[in-house]
Amino acid sequence: MEIPPTHYPATRAMKAVEHYINYHYGSPNKIFTLHGVKKATLEDIPGVGHKYILQCSMKDMVNEKDVGVCNAEILFHQDQKTAPKVECRFNMDQITNSQAADNEFFTRISNLPEPLTAEYIPDSYGHIAPGMEQIRYLGYLAACYIMWQNSTEGTLYNLAQIRSVQQVVTSADFLEFDYTVLLHDFVSQEIIPWQMQVLWNPKEGIKVERNARKPKSCGHY
Repeated sequence: MEIPPTHYPATRAMKAVEHYINYHYGSPNKIFTLHGVKKATLEDIPGVGHKYILQCSMKDMVNEKDVGVCNAEILFHQDQKTAPKVECRFNMDQITNSQAADNEFFTRISNLPEPLTAEYIPDSYGHIAPGMEQIRYLGYLAACYIMWQNSTEGTLYNLAQIRSVQQVVTSADFLEFDYTVLLHDFVSQEIIPWQMQVLWNPKEGIKVERNARKPKSCGHY
């Protein structure tokens, strides 16, 4: 059945699809946003869950470029321990080629005289230190994996802040970082600390190697 595209179920489903797209197609120089649900359909699959079929607009936020229409299907399982299943289609030809910028970022971080460390991105005033924007985007892509995996029909996740990031020097093939991030669920207004071990290179993209939800009492949040 069709549902109002501006109502909460459609926008929450769209946000979960956005997280999936960023984890699979984004880069430190390419972040996607979905907006303006044009059409939404809800299908109740007995014994399985709810499938949302969405049509919405898609934009590359970093490069300020419209990608066009994204058609997506997302299945929220009755078993909320299972990540939503997402299938999406959009015009790949409209996506900015970020290979050169990604290679430059990889080389710059690989050649730092000391491993990168940073805290509070952005800070309490919304400020991001020079040179940290791509580190923030990389952390966001990794957080998108966590948010996609944990999304339900009753959540609406966003990244509130990168609490800390520490580069781990292990291999010339990947950049490796240990991130602690704060996730915000707009529905419950809960702020959730999460730790992620992240690998990335321009060719193979991002991989969240390990992750764990942290106790709220762990550190100052």
